[in-house]
Amino acid sequence: MKKLIAITAVLLVSASAFAGSMKKDIVDTAVKAGKFNTLVAAVEAAGLVETLKGEGPFTVFAPTDDAFAALPEGTVETLLKPENKQQLVDLLTYHVIPGKVMSGDIAGQELTVDSVQGSALNVNAKDGVMINDAKVVSADIKTSNGIIHVVDKVIILAPQN
Repeated sequence: MKKLIAITAVLLVSASAFAGSMKKDIVDTAVKAGKFNTLVAAVEAAGLVETLKGEGPFTVFAPTDDAFAALPEGTVETLLKPENKQQLVDLLTYHVIPGKVMSGDIAGQELTVDSVQGSALNVNAKDGVMINDAKVVSADIKTSNGIIHVVDKVIILAPQN
């Protein structure tokens, strides 16, 4: 009987710990992953933390630290300057689409979707998934307020004429 009570207690503690991890939002999930430090710093500098912790749902194409490191030298530092906040907001919101889009929702399709920033993203899901020229390297990371798809490049917003 004592073993049964002990096992039940362990299962209850494990279940409650697991349930807590399912409640992490996009920002908390990115922080916990440990490979999105530059993205998180940029989201903070742009003042978008509360937005991405909001109700959503959002689908985020999240560049890794390596993706940011591949940008030309000085790009990240320049974007993080307060005087470039709007440019940073535009870049980051170009990586977000409204709604919850799982990879299975778009499998085998080529389509254009509007980013939160307002410009279109080209999605090609015929052989893997490409967002413009960025490859989705990890898909369908569920959060409490949306989905994260990890991309191998920062998706650059084309200059507006």
